[in-house]
Amino acid sequence: MNDTINHINFDVESIRKDFPILNREVNGKPLVYFDNAATSQTPRQVIDVIVDYYTNYNSNIHRGVHSLSQEATDLYEQARLKIQEHVNAKYNHEIIFTSGTTHGINLVATGFSSLLKPSDEVLVSALEHHSNIVPWQMLCERTGALLKVIPMNEEGELVIDTYENLLSEQTKLVFVNHISNALGTINPIETIIKKAHKVGAAVLIDGAQSCPHIKPNVQELDVDFYVTSAHKMCGPTGVGMLYGKEEWLRKLPPYQGGGEMIAEVTFEKTTYADLPHKFEAGTPNIAGGIAFGAAIDYMNKVGFDVIATYEHKLLEYATAQLLAIDGLKIYGTAKEKTAVISFNIEHIHPYDIGTILDKMGIAVRTGHHCAQPIMDFYKIPGTVRASFAFYNTKAEIDALVQGVKKAKMMLS
Repeated sequence: MNDTINHINFDVESIRKDFPILNREVNGKPLVYFDNAATSQTPRQVIDVIVDYYTNYNSNIHRGVHSLSQEATDLYEQARLKIQEHVNAKYNHEIIFTSGTTHGINLVATGFSSLLKPSDEVLVSALEHHSNIVPWQMLCERTGALLKVIPMNEEGELVIDTYENLLSEQTKLVFVNHISNALGTINPIETIIKKAHKVGAAVLIDGAQSCPHIKPNVQELDVDFYVTSAHKMCGPTGVGMLYGKEEWLRKLPPYQGGGEMIAEVTFEKTTYADLPHKFEAGTPNIAGGIAFGAAIDYMNKVGFDVIATYEHKLLEYATAQLLAIDGLKIYGTAKEKTAVISFNIEHIHPYDIGTILDKMGIAVRTGHHCAQPIMDFYKIPGTVRASFAFYNTKAEIDALVQGVKKAKMMLS
């Protein structure tokens, strides 16, 4: 396994030098960061862009004729173009800057409040993060539409036959994550989108967990909406993007009112700006947007194919090593999954394991991972989740395995 990893044209030690935080210690131990599904770490190339913005051209955008404003505007709009190219959107105005995935989902959910009626139905999968459940519940409460759930099986995969049976002429919206944050399952979104479109339903894909590992092609997918966050893919927190097909973005009303999203304002009537500004009220996270573009540049330079191959080898190695521990069970064993392992050890609470690992400098996530219905399905309070990135190593996985063994010995 180690030989296979080493033969990939990828120098992980060189990559690790780009991430200053990986040099620090936690509780007197070298940091082992396995909470990448929550937030990835940020390379100095992106940090430098943020510092450069505030040092050299901090200014509001789109509104000023002075040089700083024009420089900031140009760099911000260049970042939009980078995102457009990255996801292969047809038009740059189909890319809406948001504060993150949750913002993008709520923008769409609120917009559909004026388009749904009580006889309509919306489908959401059993594998969703709370951010892709609660907004749709709120939408159904506002409109009277019916929320239906696409079930999952023991392996953590969606039951596609049941999904097909749930679809009907009443189905107006389908919401599914590309990859499960709790289990790592890669959902067959191409099939899901195609079948939804056959009954005239629109589809929103939560790409928060996929974009760090997969380069989505929104035109090829023919998806109606796709959302993600920069902080999952080596960028800053507080910024993300919503891709929406132009035809849908023109149908939806503005999400917020204020500056930037208007064409003309009088006390009698306000007319709205064209896309994308219609959905971008107020002063945005300018430094974050520019840094989002820099993060995409960085990951593309590393190469998404290389990232996916390397992370899959880490996943295979970690899975084999962890399963060798007596009493350890992995939740989420889909044939197609990304570098996430959720596990428990029988008779030991996941929080206790996570606490001991932290004392050893190993950062994992414990709990229900904002995916409580998944935990209810398995009848467990939560899991220990180790999520890997391309800057992690086999040696760090060995440290995790030894840490879990120590936790088991202490807590049994």
